[in-house]
Amino acid sequence: MKKIINNPENVVDEMLQGIVKAYPEYLKRLEGFDVLVTKDLPVKGKVALVSGGGSGHEPSHGGFVGEGMLDGAVAGEVFTSPTPDQVFEAIKVVDSGEGVLLIIKNYSGDVMNFEMAKDMAEMEGIKVETVVVNDDVAVEDSTYTTGRRGIAGTVLVHKISGAAAEKGMDLENVKRVAEKVIANTRSMGMSLTPCTVPQAGKPSFELEEDEMEVGLGIHGEPGIYKRKIMNADEITGLLLEKILEDIEVKENEEVAVLVNGLGGTPIMELYIVNREVHEILEEKNIKIYKTLVGNFMTSLEMAGFSLTVLKLDNELKELLDFKANTPVLKII
Repeated sequence: MKKIINNPENVVDEMLQGIVKAYPEYLKRLEGFDVLVTKDLPVKGKVALVSGGGSGHEPSHGGFVGEGMLDGAVAGEVFTSPTPDQVFEAIKVVDSGEGVLLIIKNYSGDVMNFEMAKDMAEMEGIKVETVVVNDDVAVEDSTYTTGRRGIAGTVLVHKISGAAAEKGMDLENVKRVAEKVIANTRSMGMSLTPCTVPQAGKPSFELEEDEMEVGLGIHGEPGIYKRKIMNADEITGLLLEKILEDIEVKENEEVAVLVNGLGGTPIMELYIVNREVHEILEEKNIKIYKTLVGNFMTSLEMAGFSLTVLKLDNELKELLDFKANTPVLKII
């Protein structure tokens, strides 16, 4: 195992120390907890948003803590759900009295632990609602889930529901907006290489030199199948076809596109993929309203990418464009 770390047992703690030192104008860490929150809390009169999950997906989720997105992000151990007490602490700190929305990726441990934290908070009189993101069209009932997995489309849920909260919507409407984004978001990924969890010390799966995995999850869970490597346009067409089979997008409707790197893919290659996404959608007379390209939800050092398509209406377009100022995403 070749990694630039110290003790494998300390990677999450040292990573959190490092992100706070990099972005002190945005973030602080709750003492004694693996929780990152915005600098000035609670924000009076605003619904608060908390998300999180296992570490190893950086910049998710701490990179999206800030104005117009998340108020708090909870970090579990690598590829491991955060514990209920960590989530509960985040809820207590961010709540202004207007309530808290928990944005949960659909993994069994995350759903269970965030729901337990919700129950704990409600016993303290805090209003809490939850939404579960399940944008992955590749497989259902996978290694870690009942139903579809939550992957990079979660970032768009953070952005748009965060804008709804920033604009002053109440908890019911922030949840409504988040659920609308979830209902209209589809994603699918692929990989060229596995990844290695520091504590495990060995790759999570094996691929031959000329193989790729289609439809895998962000923890290295199995996808639909392995096959011989294709070129960039062929891979892009394969993933996009599967996405568009799952959600109807009509001619002249507008979408947002997210081309997400999994950690080990050069940005150059992501732009090549984005080029083909645009060409395919333009041929179908589907209008691309906004494009995001980069590393938003990674899987350690895995080489590969995912595509996300969000079908838009006027409300979602306005919220997607609304100001955000976080370490990773800035829309001013």
